[in-house]
Amino acid sequence: MLRHGRWRLMLKVIGIIALIWIGFMVLGAVFKMLLWALVIGAVLVVGVAAYGALRSKSDRAAIR
Repeated sequence: MLRHGRWRLMLKVIGIIALIWIGFMVLGAVFKMLLWALVIGAVLVVGVAAYGALRSKSDRAAIR
């Protein structure tokens, strides 16, 4: 049977491992969300630039 001190140490180690695991899960979710935000932002920037180039009546040669 484990002594009281070893039992507390084991619980501390398990708690630290659980906190690290939860931290990595949160970081993974944040990076996944940032990746999607980056992709959506890039698509919007390219779309707005293409729309602006096509709608520009002053210089039609700019898109060629």
